[in-house]
Amino acid sequence: MVDAFRGAIIAAGRGERLRGAVNDLPKPLVELGGEAMLVRQARMLHDAGAESVAALVNSETAGLLAARAVRIPSWMKLQVRDTPSSMESLFALGECMRGLRHFLLATVDAVVDAAELRRFAAGALELTGGDAARFDGALAVVRWRGDKRPLFAQIVPDGPDRTIAALGERRSAMVTAGFYWLPAAIFDFARRARAARLDAMRKLLALAVASGMRLAAIELGATIDVDEAADLAAARAMIDDAPMLSQSGGGQSNRSGG
Repeated sequence: MVDAFRGAIIAAGRGERLRGAVNDLPKPLVELGGEAMLVRQARMLHDAGAESVAALVNSETAGLLAARAVRIPSWMKLQVRDTPSSMESLFALGECMRGLRHFLLATVDAVVDAAELRRFAAGALELTGGDAARFDGALAVVRWRGDKRPLFAQIVPDGPDRTIAALGERRSAMVTAGFYWLPAAIFDFARRARAARLDAMRKLLALAVASGMRLAAIELGATIDVDEAADLAAARAMIDDAPMLSQSGGGQSNRSGG
């Protein structure tokens, strides 16, 4: 367990590519290991050290959570907002992150081993702690394996640390993995991002790096971004410790929330 911090989850999308395989359920309610993905992700963040977790869901998901009487932990706060993009979802979550130096953000569909997430949180806290910290934040990254919609990370080794020099579409060996240790200063980019008509969190992160935000890259092992039925099968197999990762076309997480 690392020092306490707050967690946040973006879960306001509709998950269109998965719905046909899960009886038209929105992705946050799809079960992994006997839990709704939203609740499981919140528990993962809590177990990694988050003292509380704020999750942004859309009105459809909120209604189904209530109708199905899904139990929400006492340390989890739901925000209901029908946001037009992952970037706006992040900015909406900022209402719960006031006064913080950093917070741990996850997309609802990024699946990783609990020990790996704890390692990421501890490593990010170490890299950004103290007044003399060399980094403003940290992103989890994995090796690219041909995923369809990656956010590539251009990484520059700097001694024992690895600095993200740029984020975008230019190919590299590493892609982002759905977990982000972000400084509260990310919300200061709202006006610029909206003026530039950015429409995704990945574009916001690219803007922040290009503007001088110092983000470290922390490589994780196997992660899965659950977008399609094959990804869901692989995630369930990973949780059950079965060797199915190689069977999924989307076996590595590759997004930054849209």
